[in-house]
Amino acid sequence: MHPVFLPRGHSATTVPVTFVNAATWPAQRERLDSRARAFADAAGFEPKAGRHLLLPAADGALAGVLFALEGEDDASKDLFWPGALATLLPGGAYRFANASHDSRLAALAFALGSYRFTRYRKPDAKEVKLELPGNVDGEDLSRIIDGVTLARDLINTPANDLGPAELEAAARALAARHGAEVRAVVGDDLLEQNFPLVHAVGRAAARAPRLIDLTWGEASHPKITLIGKGVCFDSGGLDIKPESGMLNMKKDMGGAAAMLALAHMLMDRGLKLRLRVLIPAVENAISGSAFRPRDVYRSRKGLTVEIGNTDAEGRLILADAIALADEDKPDLIADMATLTGAARVALGAEIPPFYTDDDALAVALADCATSENDPLWRMPLWGPYDALLESKVADVNNVSSGNFGGSITAALFLRRFVAAAKAWLHCDIYAWNQSSKPGRPEGAECQAARALYALLVSRYG
Repeated sequence: MHPVFLPRGHSATTVPVTFVNAATWPAQRERLDSRARAFADAAGFEPKAGRHLLLPAADGALAGVLFALEGEDDASKDLFWPGALATLLPGGAYRFANASHDSRLAALAFALGSYRFTRYRKPDAKEVKLELPGNVDGEDLSRIIDGVTLARDLINTPANDLGPAELEAAARALAARHGAEVRAVVGDDLLEQNFPLVHAVGRAAARAPRLIDLTWGEASHPKITLIGKGVCFDSGGLDIKPESGMLNMKKDMGGAAAMLALAHMLMDRGLKLRLRVLIPAVENAISGSAFRPRDVYRSRKGLTVEIGNTDAEGRLILADAIALADEDKPDLIADMATLTGAARVALGAEIPPFYTDDDALAVALADCATSENDPLWRMPLWGPYDALLESKVADVNNVSSGNFGGSITAALFLRRFVAAAKAWLHCDIYAWNQSSKPGRPEGAECQAARALYALLVSRYG
């Protein structure tokens, strides 16, 4: 059980948290004893979402908490509002006195809101605990929280302490925990074993590029392959990024982190899958050996790729990994990457787009994204835009010849490397919270993994 949750049968005294909204507040106010009602009136408490009030007991102790949510019929309500409690409340043990919009998501948000990245500074002394609502599966919730925490910690770690080798170490630690196997193809061995695009992108860095390959489960079970972009820092290469574009590039391995998080959830649950996780891990650096604009490389699949821009490196390393995955003819290849700024222009930082040719998969994933409050939005694999990737000297260019639809053309580039898999899914994530919101502290974020976990549990659980 995650440490933020009180174990079943605990003996701790818990403080009740009462959820209210504009419609329920009048009745809830009347249920308060006269002293608490007078205190709430004197404090000017209003049932606006996010407002809270600590109610004192006669001896000055904390007797209860009022916390306001949106109305039940509010279409734009945030199911993670209870996540704000983790930072608002004083240290102690709490319980939900009544139902929120979704008790499971409320408990999840409470735990996710308590996350702090403490590798380089001391954590807050305050400790807030929550008694799980009786209908919530605490074990499953805990494995989700542990996965999200793993991803956030990896993404938040700066590049000086998290390069390709450290990312491999994180994968090996996860594998050891769950009895999985890991192999890695490192440095010039990438050329010998036919991963030329991974090598081309990573060869300029002092830290050797690699292809990390984790496998778990019985070979007879359905094959699910997860691929995460592991660019541990992205300078942009010779097409160097401006200062503002480079600032948060420690998060460019967010796809790899999210897929390791998802792998933890799946393995910890013991789903009957043949799980494979592929992480091409590189640093896109600048040196005399850096790959150049207009270079041409033959990919693992055999397609030749002209380099239109060295800052579109993520799709290159993913292409070799997808080609490897496709050779195994899995039931599903799902890749996740902090791939394009165009995705942020289209949908903002909080809603990653996803792409697939499988309509049933798209509907199921969209439903899971909604039920898990892990937003995703399907975008079209618009066939006519394929022409924008044409090259006069190679089979394909790694960037579009136009200025629009950059997330779509990136997805279309990746689709060219899928042939035998029964289904393919691509998520273009941001992996970062621009500012703190309930359950989502500013900094690293594990996007799309919870929705994918719910989807795979529904299919194979």
